[in-house]
Amino acid sequence: MGIDLNGEFKPLNIALLTVSDTRGPDQDTSGQFLADSLLKAGHQLAARRILPDDVYLIRALVAHWIADPGVHVVLITGGTGFSERDSTPEAVAPLLDKTIDGFGEEFRRQSAAEIASSTIQSRAFGGLSNHTVVFCLPGSTGACRTGWDGILRNQLDSRHNPCNFAGLVLRKPDKPLHRVNEAIVTRAPN
Repeated sequence: MGIDLNGEFKPLNIALLTVSDTRGPDQDTSGQFLADSLLKAGHQLAARRILPDDVYLIRALVAHWIADPGVHVVLITGGTGFSERDSTPEAVAPLLDKTIDGFGEEFRRQSAAEIASSTIQSRAFGGLSNHTVVFCLPGSTGACRTGWDGILRNQLDSRHNPCNFAGLVLRKPDKPLHRVNEAIVTRAPN
C-alpha cells in the first residue's frame, strides 16, 4: 500500500481555479499553495484563474476545462462554505457525471483534527466528468494543505496503490466530441 517507488510516475495536467470576491493574484495564498504543491509533485499546471463567486462564470470555465482533452484534473479552492455568496457546489455539481463521495467524507474526517466540529460546515466535494476529476476545496490555505497533503497528492500519483485517479483520467480521449463540428462553424475561404 502507498507509493510504489518502482512504478512509473505519469504527470497530470491540472487546471486550478480560485473562487473569491476579494482575492487577487497577490493575495491568493490557497491557489499558490496548490500550484506550488502540484508542480513539486511533478504535475503540470495547465491553467490558473481567479473568478468571483458567480455560479455561471464558475460553471462556464469548469465546463470548458472538462471538455479540454489537455486537462486531466480541475482543482478549485473557495466558495464551498455557507455564506450567501458561496456557490461553488451549485456551479460545479450539475457538470459531474459521478460524485466521489469519499473525497468529501475523508476531507472532513481529516480536517476535524484541525478545526473540530466546524468541519461540518465544509462542503468540499469531488467528482468525475468526461474522464476529468474535479475537486472542490475550501478557500483557506490550511484546508488546501489538508486536502492536498492528506488526499490529493497520493490519489493523483500514478504509483499510488491500491488505486488512484491517474489511470482513469489518462484514458481521456485525444479529441473532445465538439471538435467534430468545428468545420461547420469555420468560415469558407474567400
